[in-house]
Amino acid sequence: MNSNAELLRQLKIDKSHKEGQGGGNGSGGRTVLVAAAVVVAVVLAGAAGWFFLAHRPVEVRTATAVAPSVGSEAGAVLQATGYVTARRQATVSAQITGTLVEVLIEEGDRVKKGQVLARLEDNALRASLDSSRANAAAAHASVAQTQAQLTQALRDADRQEALVGRGLVSRQLAEQTRTQATTYRAQLNTARRQADAADAQVGVGQVNLDYTVVRAPFDGVITDKAAQVGEIVSPLSAGGGFTRTGVGTIVDMDSLEIDVDVNEAYIGRVQPDMPAEAVLDAYPDWRIPAHVIAIVPAADRGKATVKVRVALEQKDARIVPDMGVRVSFLDRRAPVQANAPKGVLVPAAALVRRQDHDVVYLVAEGKAVRRDVRAASAPTGDMRLVSEGLAAGDTVIVSPPADLADGAAVRADTTTSP
Repeated sequence: MNSNAELLRQLKIDKSHKEGQGGGNGSGGRTVLVAAAVVVAVVLAGAAGWFFLAHRPVEVRTATAVAPSVGSEAGAVLQATGYVTARRQATVSAQITGTLVEVLIEEGDRVKKGQVLARLEDNALRASLDSSRANAAAAHASVAQTQAQLTQALRDADRQEALVGRGLVSRQLAEQTRTQATTYRAQLNTARRQADAADAQVGVGQVNLDYTVVRAPFDGVITDKAAQVGEIVSPLSAGGGFTRTGVGTIVDMDSLEIDVDVNEAYIGRVQPDMPAEAVLDAYPDWRIPAHVIAIVPAADRGKATVKVRVALEQKDARIVPDMGVRVSFLDRRAPVQANAPKGVLVPAAALVRRQDHDVVYLVAEGKAVRRDVRAASAPTGDMRLVSEGLAAGDTVIVSPPADLADGAAVRADTTTSP
């Protein structure tokens, strides 16, 4: 037993001896690994910081370009508030009940008259149309057959008449042959009417098939998408909320005008064709010339107001339905000055020189957009007149950074009016 225990002790590995032999190399290796990890972490942190700073939106100060004043002496005799409305607006629907298999519109899409907006399932109607076409083809074949029989009967009748004259056949036989020809003529007329009826059925089938395609009734913009693929649409409300009565809403943006409610105590100040000026709540520095279209001959007894229709004399993509607007009715239209400045006014600090060009940076969808402009040489106070390249209502960056790139992400700090 003692000898066996001694043998086992001799077979054990001396750990202290092993650690003592390799202790120096192990410690050095761990030190190198730690140092490498620190370097990699520093590099990654620097790269992450650079990426964050490079893609972080630049804080900028903005202003709105405004049209220069022409020094009009026209004064406002009345002010009223209202909303932008569309005189031409339609909720487009199918003329038959069916299941949508394709919807080709989204909100904001511009469509043309006759453009396909959606399609309904049409297998049954297409099969019915094919059946009607087959019936029409058979009817026309019957017309051709009867026409051939009539032609042959007429020839037989002529020959019988010739034989009667020569006394070879009886008059009765010739009359029977002529009667047969007359019968074929009547059958031909019947066959033609049946062919016309079959063609009409083909037309009905084609119309029903066309009803499965929903088209735009006029040029406009889609403002609402009301149905999705798989839903049932119907021109009539079926109730229960499972049947859609429209595919989408289309608005003719060229038909936009303003409806304002004028207190009936002051409606006498408003006249048809009266000049006016409209200011949208969304763009308070943009003054839009307008005029009165008509005074609606009806009053609202609850609000004691009369509705007045006002036409916008400038069309712009920024004007959309249901926008709030303030209308000033003017006693006379501003006189047109021959030397009236053209263009817009922006803060002088918004213009910078880039490659020997006057440049401004616009803000569009959260990004800076470089725009080459033509500016007047003389400043107008703290403002500069830009004659080309900008429109009233554009948002420009004031004092853009020297390293601001076209397309860089920006975030407006505050928007100021010139």
